[in-house]
This record gives sequence, structure tokens and C-alpha cells, in this order.
Amino acid sequence: MGHKFKNKSRTSSRLQNWDYRWAAAYFITICTKERLHYFGELVDNKMQLSNVGLLANVFWHEIKNHAKNIELGEFVVMPNHVHGILILNDSNVDSNVDPIVVGTRHALSLQQSESETAKTIGQNHYQNQGKNSVSSIVGSYKSAVTKHSNRLGFEFGWQSSFYDHIIRDAQSFENIQNYIANNPMKWEEDKFYGNE
Repeated sequence: MGHKFKNKSRTSSRLQNWDYRWAAAYFITICTKERLHYFGELVDNKMQLSNVGLLANVFWHEIKNHAKNIELGEFVVMPNHVHGILILNDSNVDSNVDPIVVGTRHALSLQQSESETAKTIGQNHYQNQGKNSVSSIVGSYKSAVTKHSNRLGFEFGWQSSFYDHIIRDAQSFENIQNYIANNPMKWEEDKFYGNE
């Protein structure tokens, strides 16, 4: 898989405090296809990124340059998944779209069959939301990592869906920030440990 690099993916302007002006903050988890260890391995509780892992790291931090009114919270690349916090500020969210409804739509879409022929009207509406929806931001990120991995000749694939959780208050935000930051030290306890 090429050279291994130490994961130095600390958020440069690391957010410590919850801001009630935020429209919504989302805890995002995206897994690799079949949970294969495309992103590297942990050595002494530190992530040694593969070439694909480096791409996953770099393109996450690029999100703020390609989507409007977005802030990035804590982020980590693990062997077979990434965890990160996406924060949508007020002016990013369509005033007619309730972020709680957006999150619910996505949760429902994960419960449905992923067959192209089994899509419901609700799923189609979710997938066609505006350019700055959580779905479109994550989709663009996944696409960039895949495109550049393929271009450079690296084997790689994502799981087709992703997981999101709406962060509702300061305590949850702090807990999730800490969970993400400490994920490498708790890898063997992680539900994504190994591949299924």
C-alpha cells in the first residue's frame, strides 16, 4: 500500500466549545468497503497512514474550501473508517429545511434497501437536497478520495452509505470531540475493529 506516514490530523483550529448559533453539528462516520484497512494501521496507538489514508485526511480538511459556511470539528482517520464533525452555520441551511428532519431522512434512508429499484420518494428527495446538505458534502468528499485514489493506481472503495448523528448540546459535542480524538488509543474496543 505504499509508504506509511504518521497521522498528524489534528484540526488546525480545533473547536472546544459548543456555539448555540450553529444551525446543526453532525458526527459523521464513513467506512471503507467491507471495512478493509485501506487507510493504514495503528502502531503504538498512533495511526500510520497509507497513501489512501493521506488522501482521506487531506480531502476532509479541503471540505471547508468547497462548501459554504462550514466549520470542521475533531477528525480522525482510522484503518477502515473516518470520524469527523461537520458544523453547518445558520446561513448554510435552507430556512425551509429543519436540520432535525434532514437527519431523520438520512436515518430512514439507511434503514431502507440500497437497491436502485427500491428507493422511496423520501430518499430521492434527501439525495437531491441542496449543494450544502450533509449528504452532498459527504458525497463530494467520498468522491474526491475515490477519484484520486484510482487516478494514482491505489485500490480503494467506500461503503455505499454513511452514518450521521445530530449533536444537540454542549455536553454531547465535548463527548464526541473527545471520543474522536481518543479513537486511536481505543482501537481494539472499536465496533469497526477488524473487517466484517
